[in-house]
Amino acid sequence: MSDRIKRILSALKELYPEASCSLEYSAPHELLFATRLSAQCTDARVNIVTEELFEKYKTLEDFAAADVGELESIINSCGFYRTKARDIINCANMLISDFEGVIPDNIETLCTLPGVGRKTANLIVGDLYGKSAIVADTHCIRLSNRLGLVSSKDPYKVEMALRSIIPEEESSDFCHRLVLFGREVCSARSPKCDECPLRDLCPSYKSH
Repeated sequence: MSDRIKRILSALKELYPEASCSLEYSAPHELLFATRLSAQCTDARVNIVTEELFEKYKTLEDFAAADVGELESIINSCGFYRTKARDIINCANMLISDFEGVIPDNIETLCTLPGVGRKTANLIVGDLYGKSAIVADTHCIRLSNRLGLVSSKDPYKVEMALRSIIPEEESSDFCHRLVLFGREVCSARSPKCDECPLRDLCPSYKSH
């Protein structure tokens, strides 16, 4: 690991010592379904929606037996609600029938679940199981490129590139910290470059 990457990790850790997921949940399946809802939607909106959702559907069995129309009406403000509702119900049924209600602990198996891609799978293995995880969401992709850690906008290529340079034990927290940093400092449209504590380590800042 290069000295620059060490300094980036150290700076982010100092800024956000408590690296944690922004989604609110109290059971493993709730994190899985909240993450599905977060596609093309803010975590803040998802947390508002899931307050009602998880009160109505408390168990996997509740989700598996849910009326799709009722589920759609609760999650409709998350966008793509018809697809998401179908995926959640089908996913709950598959977890019960194929995995005895236990969320799989590896990315490949998680990706066989309806509506689950690598981004969601990485979040699950990182947050639920404490395994190495690179969640290549929009913040991760944008900041990793700006910081010169990767040179691709493709989520899979970004994930693989970061896996090769970020220590496994740091990877999940690193991604959570990027989300917090992306929201507070290095936003997509109006990054606060002059206030950025990483500016001396950032090629994008130096180039401008």
